[in-house]
Amino acid sequence: MKNNYKIIVQFDGTNYKGWQYQSPEIKTIQGEISKALTIIAKKKITAYGSSRTDSGVHSTGLTANFYLNIKIEPDSLLKALNSLLPQDIRITECELKDKSFNSRSCAKSKTYIYKIFFGQVISPFKSRYTHHITYPLNLNNMRKAVKYFIGEHNFSSFTSDEPNKRRTREITEFKMKKKKQEIIFIIKGKSFLRYMVRNIIGTIIDVGRGKIPPEHIHAIFEAKDRRKVGQAAPAKGLTLHKVEY
Repeated sequence: MKNNYKIIVQFDGTNYKGWQYQSPEIKTIQGEISKALTIIAKKKITAYGSSRTDSGVHSTGLTANFYLNIKIEPDSLLKALNSLLPQDIRITECELKDKSFNSRSCAKSKTYIYKIFFGQVISPFKSRYTHHITYPLNLNNMRKAVKYFIGEHNFSSFTSDEPNKRRTREITEFKMKKKKQEIIFIIKGKSFLRYMVRNIIGTIIDVGRGKIPPEHIHAIFEAKDRRKVGQAAPAKGLTLHKVEY
């Protein structure tokens, strides 16, 4: 009888090539967790994640699930995993779920947070998790640009995902908050395309720099052309905050 476990994973993605396993030589979050599970179960076990985070992206709430033929108390399994995982990956919650639970397909929404620091000197305690910008930004125009992304749109201009993949997505919540010299973006939706959040933030930064008028966002959507958007915002500013079920 297989037991289906759900875990919440926090990690500093700086030293990893994203979530998805690639090869034994490449460090990924999925690879490290699956390796620890294989030691515990004494057979190959794969952890399935709610999201495929990019190289360098962080998490405070990525969800994963995996199946074990043996039954281990969730608290004991949590401790065993954390004893085997690197210090920059932690399992914060572990519970038994029904066999039908799948961390990816059962997700109702995902919330990402992106942080920008726009002061001249950034603290070393922030620099690994925050994009540092030293040039002036028009915050009012950036706030105007945020509103254009809320709702259902074709995000072809904001992704480098597979050509045949459905590009329509819905952003249900998008907030921009300023706290002293820090800008915090909170973006929520059911699912996101590859590089979508970072391309959106990169575009809003270009609005703040005066390269793109806020009202031009509509034309970028209509173009369905990745070349109409500037550089993706750096991965280190992005954190998968939580996944809701």
